[in-house]
Amino acid sequence: MNDTKKTSTETLQKELNDLEAGMARADFWADKDKAQATIKRIQDVKAEMAGGTGGTYDAGNAVMTIFSGAGGDDAEDFSGMLLQMYLKYCQRKNFGVTVLHENENDHGGYRNVTVEIAGKGEDGRGAYGTLKNESGVHRLVRVSPFNAAAKRHTSFSMVEVIPKFEKTSARDIIGDIPETEFRFELSRSSGPGGQNVNKRETAVRVVHIPSNLSAQSDNERSQAQNKEKAMQILYGKIYKAMEEDRIKKEHGMYISKTTQIEWGNQIRSYVLHPYKMVKDHRIGAETSQVDAVLGGDLDDFIEAEKDL
Repeated sequence: MNDTKKTSTETLQKELNDLEAGMARADFWADKDKAQATIKRIQDVKAEMAGGTGGTYDAGNAVMTIFSGAGGDDAEDFSGMLLQMYLKYCQRKNFGVTVLHENENDHGGYRNVTVEIAGKGEDGRGAYGTLKNESGVHRLVRVSPFNAAAKRHTSFSMVEVIPKFEKTSARDIIGDIPETEFRFELSRSSGPGGQNVNKRETAVRVVHIPSNLSAQSDNERSQAQNKEKAMQILYGKIYKAMEEDRIKKEHGMYISKTTQIEWGNQIRSYVLHPYKMVKDHRIGAETSQVDAVLGGDLDDFIEAEKDL
């Protein structure tokens, strides 16, 4: 290493140490804008020290959560349709899928469901880089199977895709957040794992108090394993929120802290009646092959999303 490069590395390391020391302060989250800027700078410094650039999480795995919005049974059924669509897409791409949490209704639909997606596409992008722009509100228009009068019904569900962080890499990116900023809630697991799981409070929900972001895991056999999994997901959510805030601020856009799962916010519409069409409202891509899309044929949309 030449003297110039050595000096540069030492300078970056000193800046990194100072930034991480600031994150350890009790009042770090008091100024959210400053906290976000600090976290972004830590990312940039580490990327610069590694000789790399941003977008490093595009090569990694993803955690996808689907939430049902307006529409009752129809919306929960739509969430189930979206889950099956993504499962079939992942199967086509040889991505592995593991269910982390599911809140299923009596009709086979989902109030919410979270899955971990692992693998790499032919273009070298990982599951997160491939699916990250699927995040947003999705809209379904069809004749409701739950309406005796067979009326047309509009339903909404939200898809959230975040990076899947290992514990060490989460700390590398965001730093060690004090445990006092987290609230842990325990409950009996409804997931697989045998009688031991159902008798003991093994399911864990973690809330990051300053941001009110939360994550849950109930699929592991022990409370410790579920806590670890929930923390990994939550670190990813915190990072995703910070990145979205940064990108929107750079574009001079107003930041809404909560996205309503309703009309006007949809990124894509799936129309089954009175005609058939899938249209992405961000990029203008559309097709009449609704059944194929819901069957996992998302290549045209995901390819077009690369430029977002």
